[in-house]
Amino acid sequence: MMLRAATLGLILGTLGGCSAVSAFIDRSPFPAPRPADATRAAAAPATASVRTPALDRWIRDFRPRALGEGVSARTFDRAFADVGRNEDVLRREAHQPEFTRPIWGYLESAVSDTRISNGQAMLREHARTLAVIEQRYGVEREVVVAIWGLESSYGQLRGRTPIIEALATLAHEGRRQRFFEQQLIAALQILEAGDTTPDRMVGSWAGAMGHTQFIPTSYLAYAVDFTGDGRRDIWSDDPTDALASAAAYLQRFGWQTGQPAIVEVRLPSGFDNRLAGSRRDVAAWRDLGVRAQPGQSLPGSGEATLMFPAGANGPALLAFRNFNVIKRYNNADAYAIAIAHLAHRLRGGGDFVADWPRDDRPLTSDEREELQRILQRAGFYRGEIDGRIGSGSLAAVREWQAANGLAPDGYVSLALLQRMRRG
Repeated sequence: MMLRAATLGLILGTLGGCSAVSAFIDRSPFPAPRPADATRAAAAPATASVRTPALDRWIRDFRPRALGEGVSARTFDRAFADVGRNEDVLRREAHQPEFTRPIWGYLESAVSDTRISNGQAMLREHARTLAVIEQRYGVEREVVVAIWGLESSYGQLRGRTPIIEALATLAHEGRRQRFFEQQLIAALQILEAGDTTPDRMVGSWAGAMGHTQFIPTSYLAYAVDFTGDGRRDIWSDDPTDALASAAAYLQRFGWQTGQPAIVEVRLPSGFDNRLAGSRRDVAAWRDLGVRAQPGQSLPGSGEATLMFPAGANGPALLAFRNFNVIKRYNNADAYAIAIAHLAHRLRGGGDFVADWPRDDRPLTSDEREELQRILQRAGFYRGEIDGRIGSGSLAAVREWQAANGLAPDGYVSLALLQRMRRG
């Protein structure tokens, strides 16, 4: 549901089976701090903003458009009274770090012992509220708390950047001006509705807000007033509306109560790893000898896709419909795996059974460009040679793997690059 400040977004440029997610994902409605660097980002002092003549002109030009979208002159003028050009926001947008940790490194942070123990404490502290939310929306409380944990460390890292100022700065001179203009209009409409005030509307530099880090357009579409006080208050220290809003969002996109998002599985000897990425009914996977790892169980029905998030030498997962529903919140496989696994651990489940290929390492930027050039010469890749392993590069990797008799797991590794060099 987010975009994130510490953007684990560009997160895993070489994560192979996990999509590389940019800081601004069209299909990922929310932004929020990721486990990596979230504490440092939250602790960073706010940079003073400056009201410039150029920004003044832009605000004057933008005002009629906002008023045409139902924002009153009073709301607009109050919201922009202290808005300036926020240098810190521009710096963060221009210098988003490219994270290249392998998925097991990400999961060690996202599903750490501390995050598990804190999450279990939140389950106990908010047991009654979570029970009612679960009953209303059919989304298991552990999943809701897992999202809360990854998005804001259970409300500890909600962000403190003034949202109107951040969005105005990015709409005025950021790299995705049209997108941020839409978010700014939505933020002003939230103020117009009276759900919060400009001084309370704070969050990440990219516009994510509250315990579960909604961007303004997603807030307007999916946030709920669960407490019944007439306001959809995701900014309060009370997380009730935010947690219910996250559950409502997942329900809206088809969450199936009682079904898993992922199940770690063991494969029989001689299993054809080229079936990675294929989708079959659970019964069909059972017929192929696929079984749940100890401590987990396969559901009685439902379709699932076989995944190797760290290649065929790492854990094997069956990903069900709920996995894709989580990806509507953040369109990265790594994020969805982390949410599903954290929820599993919050229920008392164990860690992954299979070992991760820890002797592997992410590719350097030069090596990623080399991989793209090899794929391009072989006719599998037609994108830009930029070293960013996004969906186009991953699709090309899978095609190359299939054409060369390998499991099409899309996992980008040094071993794969060395194999590709040999032709």
